[in-house]
Amino acid sequence: MLDRAFLRQLEGYGLTTAQIRYHLPDQPSLLQIYVWQEYDLAPRFPELKGFLDFWARELEGPLHSVSIAHARLIRPVEISSVRDIATLH
Repeated sequence: MLDRAFLRQLEGYGLTTAQIRYHLPDQPSLLQIYVWQEYDLAPRFPELKGFLDFWARELEGPLHSVSIAHARLIRPVEISSVRDIATLH
């Protein structure tokens, strides 16, 4: 059986990490950070948007800001040719 994460990567998903800053419900002047990580499709990020919609609908801490990092882990290989070879003893 193949891993679900591997299958998603073959479908074009990349690893997305979001740093979510939100206000504490009982101390609105303080910010807390939550890190979310999942495979998602850039640039639309449907998984992240779904999670943020859930957050806004179900959780008490109002969102302040979100920073996103995204990388496709399976991609074409970059090949560079070697012009010279030197041997050192």
